[in-house]
Amino acid sequence: MRKLLAAMVATVLGLSCAGIAVAQTYPTHPITMIVPFPAGGATDTLARFLAEKMRGILGQPIIIENVAGAAGSIGVGRAVRSAPDGYTLSIGTSTTHMLTGGLYALPFDLLKDLEPVIQLGSEPLLIVGKRNLPADDLKGLIAWLKANPDKASAGIAGVGATGHLTGISFQKETGTTFQFVPFRGNAPAMTDLLAGQIDFMIEPSSNFKSLIAAGSVKPFAITGRTRLPSSPDIPTADEAGLPGFFASLWYGLWVPRDTSKDIVAKLNAALVQVLADPTVKRRLDDLGIQITPLAQQSPEALRAFQKAEAERWWPIIKVSGIKAE
Repeated sequence: MRKLLAAMVATVLGLSCAGIAVAQTYPTHPITMIVPFPAGGATDTLARFLAEKMRGILGQPIIIENVAGAAGSIGVGRAVRSAPDGYTLSIGTSTTHMLTGGLYALPFDLLKDLEPVIQLGSEPLLIVGKRNLPADDLKGLIAWLKANPDKASAGIAGVGATGHLTGISFQKETGTTFQFVPFRGNAPAMTDLLAGQIDFMIEPSSNFKSLIAAGSVKPFAITGRTRLPSSPDIPTADEAGLPGFFASLWYGLWVPRDTSKDIVAKLNAALVQVLADPTVKRRLDDLGIQITPLAQQSPEALRAFQKAEAERWWPIIKVSGIKAE
């Protein structure tokens, strides 16, 4: 019996030491970060920026892999099926890592099959129209929509995505009706907005920074509680005539379930260091992304927040009758 107990203890200690050794040497080769959207959108821009900063800390390049489709669930599914060795990261948003769980009959569990690493930040959405839209402010947009029921089109980055749900809320708040046109991400939707193929969008503010600067689109209002430091001239919906209309998109990073806690901790520590860099804060400010407060940057905080958000939004998706394509 003593020999058996000794063998069991040795095995446990051996596994523990092996885990520590893996974490100490990790990473030893390039890491892949799956972005569940096409290149060029807000999440892709954020991922590429953070990947370069993480490279300097972890000592290995982080390769971006864009896997779009089904509001991000295809890319997330690839991450779920990946080996839990720390070499596949899943960056995404409240859409890809929370809302799709209420929209699709997914072959995986968003709340159980991925290990949270860190909540990166959040940003308000921006209500923006094509350049020749016959409205100059939010009140004018609402009046035009009311005068043309079911004739206007709003581009969305996927059925059930944050912009789609916010658009449904916008319809209810304003008493307007318009058509939603789904795209495989924000980048192709913006292309059609510039071409005048769709009338407006309600999507993350960082997507439109360069377009606004070039005068290519009309910004009407942001859905945050305060104006963006990077776009101080754009009013909040509150200020523009739609009181109490708030919505935001949040960003996070996950790894496959059963990834070593030591590796999760190492990735978390690297990103906490990245987010504390003043140059990173300035860059994210430029993108319209507000960094998550330090006290909420733990894996446990993201797990709790993701669960709370699902409990808030999944019933709304059900009541709205949104069907995945």
